[in-house]
Amino acid sequence: METITMEIRAGTGGDEAALFASDLFRMYSRFSEKQSWVIKILESSTIGIGGYKEIKFQIKGDSAYDKLKQEAGVHRVQRIPKTEKSGRIHTSAVSVAVLQGSQEPSQINLLDHELKIEAFRGSGPGGQHRNVTDSAIRITHIPTGVVASCQDEKSQHKNKAKAMSVLKQRLQSQAKSQYNEEVSQERKEQIGTADRSEKIRTYNFPQNRITDHRVGKSWQNLERILNGDLYKIIKVFKK
Repeated sequence: METITMEIRAGTGGDEAALFASDLFRMYSRFSEKQSWVIKILESSTIGIGGYKEIKFQIKGDSAYDKLKQEAGVHRVQRIPKTEKSGRIHTSAVSVAVLQGSQEPSQINLLDHELKIEAFRGSGPGGQHRNVTDSAIRITHIPTGVVASCQDEKSQHKNKAKAMSVLKQRLQSQAKSQYNEEVSQERKEQIGTADRSEKIRTYNFPQNRITDHRVGKSWQNLERILNGDLYKIIKVFKK
C-alpha cells in the first residue's frame, strides 16, 4: 500500500481549461474506484461553472504510482466549449503532477542519542542565582547541526524544556522547507512550464480520440477513457 499525491492545474484556456481539469479529476477518481483505492481531496480552487483552477488530492492503494506515473505532464484538449456560441473548437491545456510518497513531514521525534545537551552559565540580567549556576541549556541536534539554547529561567529543567521545544520547531521548519523544495523540483521536472506546446497527450473531442505523443499511439472512445478506463493506456507504458 502506497500513497501518492496528484495535482491538476488549469493552464492555457481559461474556464475551458478549468472544466477539463474537472474532467481529468473525474477520470482519475473513477479509475481509483475501479482499483479499490482510497482518494482524498487535500485542497481545491473552483470556478463558478463547475471546473477546477487547481485540485490536489491523495491516492492510497497498491501500485498507485506505478500505474499513474505516466499521467504526469501537460494534457491538451481540443473541443467546442460549453460557453462557445459560434461552434469554434478551442485548444486548452491542463498540467498533471504525480508525486510519489509526497506527504508533508510528520511531527519531529527527538532521539536521545542524536542530541548533545550542554549546561552553561547564563549571562546578562537575571539575578545572582542565574549568574552563578550552570542553569542555561544548549541542545545540538547532531545529524543536522541545528542548535537551540535557553537561559530565560532560573531552573535548568525549565530551560531544557524550552530549548527542546525551540529545537523541534526549527527542525520541523527545516524539514518543511526541504519537502517544499523537493516537491517543487519534482513538479518542474514533470510539467515544465505547463505550456500546451509541451503536451504529452491530446484529447480530441471532435474526432473522439486520445493521442499520447510520447508513444505515438491513439485510442478511440474518449468518453469511456474519461470515465476511468485507463487500462489500455497503462498497458502500453508497462511494455
